[in-house]
Amino acid sequence: MAAADELTFHEFEEATNLLAETPDAATTSRSNQPTSQGHVAVAMGSGDSYGAEDEVEEESDKASLLQEKQQQQQQPGFWTFSYYQSFFDVDTSQVLDRIKGSLLPRPGHNFVRHYLRNQPDLYGPFWICATLAFVLAVTGNLTLVLAQRRDPSIHYSPQFHKVTVAGISIYCYAWLVPLALWGFLRWRKGVRERVGPYTFLETVCVYGYSLFVFIPMVVLWLIPVPWLQWLFGALALGLSAAGLVFTLWPVVREDTRLVAAALLSTVVLLHALLAMGCKLYFFQSLPPEHVAPPHQAASLPTNIPLSPTLPRSMAPS
Repeated sequence: MAAADELTFHEFEEATNLLAETPDAATTSRSNQPTSQGHVAVAMGSGDSYGAEDEVEEESDKASLLQEKQQQQQQPGFWTFSYYQSFFDVDTSQVLDRIKGSLLPRPGHNFVRHYLRNQPDLYGPFWICATLAFVLAVTGNLTLVLAQRRDPSIHYSPQFHKVTVAGISIYCYAWLVPLALWGFLRWRKGVRERVGPYTFLETVCVYGYSLFVFIPMVVLWLIPVPWLQWLFGALALGLSAAGLVFTLWPVVREDTRLVAAALLSTVVLLHALLAMGCKLYFFQSLPPEHVAPPHQAASLPTNIPLSPTLPRSMAPS
């Protein structure tokens, strides 16, 4: 009897300690054992399982909301350097892959969907425009140097202003034309709900990478053969314009035929004007220096008397 009482006392003591640690726990007596032994079982929240699940879900919702709030607080403002740093967060393999995609356009192969993958960058377009402007100005001056070696009568002087003209022209084209295109597509989205334009950053990225093909074209323009220069220009223009058309076609095909044809024609026309402007301005030859003809006869001084030329019969007496 004493042993049974001591065992019961220890069981009650364990139950009391467990209840002190978990106040929400419920105590139940084991009905399948004799009551004389007084075994007591503790049910760890078996009746409050529904409430526990609600508490877990509420805690997970609070955690997710807190994480979203922290992400919003960590996002820098547009006036900070960290905001624009994300636009240049791209590695070399991605840039080379996007350059390859711009050089080899294929029908049905969208540049935005296959190469940008919702991660447009400004690193590639920025350096492509800078390289194109620099190469354009340098090759334009080299063309005049080579022309002077072939024809010494051509007068050449370094034209450093071409670097400024090339930079302003290329960067204005690479930013203003995509801005106008993006604004027009946004307006057409309001007119026709099925038209879904790209973002402004994606449009700038597409135009920036499309200009890469003009860099080798400008270098090949150093060959002093006019018909070959125009052939290289037409080939580069065709590749670049085809990449733009294939990229914009999934966006404008849901619009009317007139609007789609006019938009794509304008894109190709502006690209052609850029290529022709570069050819005619930066690769024009200077005219030969005009050399003044030598004087046939020197003017006589006024103090030297002239010899009489009148006939003797008409001379005064």
